[in-house]
Amino acid sequence: MPTVDHLLSVRVLKAVNTFYCHRFHHLDLVSPPRLPPTGPAILVCNHTSGLDPFLIQSVCSRAITWMMAREFYEMPVVEAVFKHIGAIPVSRSGRDTTATRAAIRALHEGHVLGIFPEGRIERQRALMPFQTGVAMMAIKTKVPVYPACLDGTQRNKTMLQAFLESNDAQLAFGEPLELDRSSTDRDALAEATARIQFAVQSLLDKLRPR
Repeated sequence: MPTVDHLLSVRVLKAVNTFYCHRFHHLDLVSPPRLPPTGPAILVCNHTSGLDPFLIQSVCSRAITWMMAREFYEMPVVEAVFKHIGAIPVSRSGRDTTATRAAIRALHEGHVLGIFPEGRIERQRALMPFQTGVAMMAIKTKVPVYPACLDGTQRNKTMLQAFLESNDAQLAFGEPLELDRSSTDRDALAEATARIQFAVQSLLDKLRPR
């Protein structure tokens, strides 16, 4: 169970992050988050830069447990922050069953799990194909999926550039998705994944290119 000191430090981090994202990066919240006040949820979003988890967290009242590539998780300075907030590092060299188990455990404990289903950062504005892991977890755990979408000038920058240069970012959230939970066979996963990607694409279509 989190200690009082831990909860206080997380609140301080959230306050600093909110100021940083809204004042320095001029974050434009096009539509607000629809996350439930309590209980597990899966938040999915396209991936524009290393700044994405910070931008999304800045407008969400609930703490998000992020799944992220291990190479970003282990970067100096931010590694301590990611460990403190309970982020889950994912190895991109094949299926990472340890990370998957940690993600499902976080959902069973009632957390909001944040995932970037493209699996890597976009280099263009068009979405890349979504991986089926999100659909698999959503169907198996019966946890609702909430789409979000980012766009802005943070694209095509190194992680250091994205953090240190001022950006104009846009963020939109959508309604929870209703998925068929009756099967996890290949066709069912493909259909659920397509629905998740379509929801994110619909949000992207509403954002103005920067």
